[in-house]
Amino acid sequence: MKRSMLLVSILVALSLVLAACQAPAATTPAPAEPTQAPAAPTEPPAEPTEPPAEPEAPVEVIPTEFPRAETLYVSGAAWGPASTWNPFQPGSLANTTGTIGFVYEFLFNFDPQTATMIPWLAESGTWTDAATYDVVLRDGLTWSDGEPLTAEDVKFTFELAKTYPALWFSPVWNYLTGVTAADATHLQFTFEDPLYQEWDNNLINVPIVPRHLWESMTEEQITVGANEKPVGSGAYLYLSNAEDRNIWVRNENWWGIGVFGKPAPKYIVDIRTASNNIAMGMVLKGELDLSNNILPGVATLADQGYVKTYYSGPPYMLSANTAVLFLNTTKKPMDDAAFRKALAFAIDTPSIVNTAYANLVKAANPTGMLPAFDRFVDQAVVDELGFTFDTARARELLDAAGYKDVDGDGFVEAPDGSAFKLEVTCPSGWTDWMAAIDVIAKSAQAAGINIVAATPDYGAWNTALQGGTFDMTLNNWANLSNTPWTLYNLLFNHPIREQMQSGNFGRYDSQEMFDLVDGLARIPTSDEEGMKAQLSKIQKLMLTDLPVIPLWYNGLWAQFSESTWTGWPNETSANPTLPTTWSGYWQLGGLQTLINLKPAGQ
Repeated sequence: MKRSMLLVSILVALSLVLAACQAPAATTPAPAEPTQAPAAPTEPPAEPTEPPAEPEAPVEVIPTEFPRAETLYVSGAAWGPASTWNPFQPGSLANTTGTIGFVYEFLFNFDPQTATMIPWLAESGTWTDAATYDVVLRDGLTWSDGEPLTAEDVKFTFELAKTYPALWFSPVWNYLTGVTAADATHLQFTFEDPLYQEWDNNLINVPIVPRHLWESMTEEQITVGANEKPVGSGAYLYLSNAEDRNIWVRNENWWGIGVFGKPAPKYIVDIRTASNNIAMGMVLKGELDLSNNILPGVATLADQGYVKTYYSGPPYMLSANTAVLFLNTTKKPMDDAAFRKALAFAIDTPSIVNTAYANLVKAANPTGMLPAFDRFVDQAVVDELGFTFDTARARELLDAAGYKDVDGDGFVEAPDGSAFKLEVTCPSGWTDWMAAIDVIAKSAQAAGINIVAATPDYGAWNTALQGGTFDMTLNNWANLSNTPWTLYNLLFNHPIREQMQSGNFGRYDSQEMFDLVDGLARIPTSDEEGMKAQLSKIQKLMLTDLPVIPLWYNGLWAQFSESTWTGWPNETSANPTLPTTWSGYWQLGGLQTLINLKPAGQ
């Protein structure tokens, strides 16, 4: 009885806390882009298309109720109605997460916990020489319509990007010279000056599509079509959608059952909740099995045992991506490395971690490297050139660079005596980031830097982000990946273009850095010592110039209930996976999580 009353009390208290967090359920939603950060849409996902016409006969009857013991209810991936099931539109698939990973699969998956590539459709992939990559597919691969999946499908998929440069992975053809299918299971890729790091990233991000269905499609259908009846090779089939949900059903003929095991849930119902407190209440009542929303206050409930999280204590969540403050280097005073360094010391990251996030996140390494890549951090460089929150040090650096409070208003002027007032932005409604930019502004003001927080709507924010009209803004596309190259390719994307859609939003223009990042791309991922040497140079230049300021690691938000399903991964699991439904994360362990689940009581 006391425990029940305590739960009621906590729920009442949480409702007051969460009332201020009535943003779309997926605040700071995980980027849907593949980890090599292809171009993002310039507007929020479109309204859903009309549902596909019902077949004339037989009429398919889609159930509206699902056996609870066979159904997994999840939320936190979709932040808008479904609009596409096209695997080549990663920016829009956040609302139909599962299209890639559930329906369409990849040559390899990747386990970020062990930094291991997992053969998937491919049985093996081998560099037979410096410019030749041989792939052997598994025997018995099939599409969900029963047709065999062969080397011709893989060849066709990659060649689509040569035919249609609008596809996000078309840059591979800058160094890929040809693909040959020797037989049903053997392929050979030939290159000229291969970018090994980028290629390895493509292996886990390019979804393979069926040639027998896609070869008759038009360019428009392939590049921007909705693909409303997706046929893939994966463990689940798309069943239906409504305004607030997507429904998937297990593919009982999935080729991978004999290799990896059968996913436990027969049905996956992915719900878009109206608010964070609704999602929290559904988890507490067992109506949601897994929420991948950020839910403020969840630490209290986890401490009391009402919900489960990956870690039993702070930070509770795995690290999913790096939250970075991009500084517009085309504007004064952000064009001054000395000012940028002072600002880095001025930002109160501990308060962002402890207060804005209530210890649900970790402070980022100054290099931006996620914990999974700690071995690639040059600690000597960080010790020499890194930064920590230190208001006094920030003031010293400002003074040494000529930034002084001339008029006595408490804020420094530029070395030429001119006053400035800067904005730090994030989209309106992203409540965790809104709290973070308030901390950034206030702590900068305490050091004498006149910065105010602003929260434009998403469309205006994204236009300013890609068009380079902002002062400073947050971004978190630095995702989990199978190579550290993806982080620095995002931060220092080049060349500088009118619209920077794939990173380097602050337009940092350094040929030295561009050459270093390109040099990293050319080092095989098997050569870790060579990678470390190159990464040391990148990190030294980055921490010298500081065009971007890594602040914290966004969590792999995951709160789960064990009332219906058990076997969720946690810090004590022998082989932990990722408890996530975000698009682009199924191939990083999300699907293995479903395979490891068991109905409660078993």
